[in-house]
Amino acid sequence: MTWGLQGPAGIHVPVLKLGDVLLVTLHGELDDKTAEQLQQDIGEAVAGSSARGVVLDVSGVEIVDSFLGRVFAEIASHAKLLAAETVVAGMRPAVAITLVELGLTLPGLRTALDTDEALRMLSRASTPLSDDPGRRENA
Repeated sequence: MTWGLQGPAGIHVPVLKLGDVLLVTLHGELDDKTAEQLQQDIGEAVAGSSARGVVLDVSGVEIVDSFLGRVFAEIASHAKLLAAETVVAGMRPAVAITLVELGLTLPGLRTALDTDEALRMLSRASTPLSDDPGRRENA
């Protein structure tokens, strides 16, 4: 099953269902309107699919501003309210540095080096965070 959105610049962001996990792969720059629509679409996809996990693959994102960083955190918060965990995968070092410089710690947002690791993290969801050294969570 696939959800998605068409951004104002023709950017299509697919939301793919892999078992009980939604995979969202982002590429290029997202404008504010597309980011807001993505946030809404992911919430609807989680609710409509009973997904227990969301992977945001940001390996194709080169630039993140404070607004997009907050959208990532809000997606995680909304998904958690719908009983789904969110993992951001593939963050580039420059993006991570930018988020730190902007003062965005993204509380509650877990990260993984790549999509495979993110999927493994979600498959071990029954393991408490403190018992799993492969998981990272921002406090």
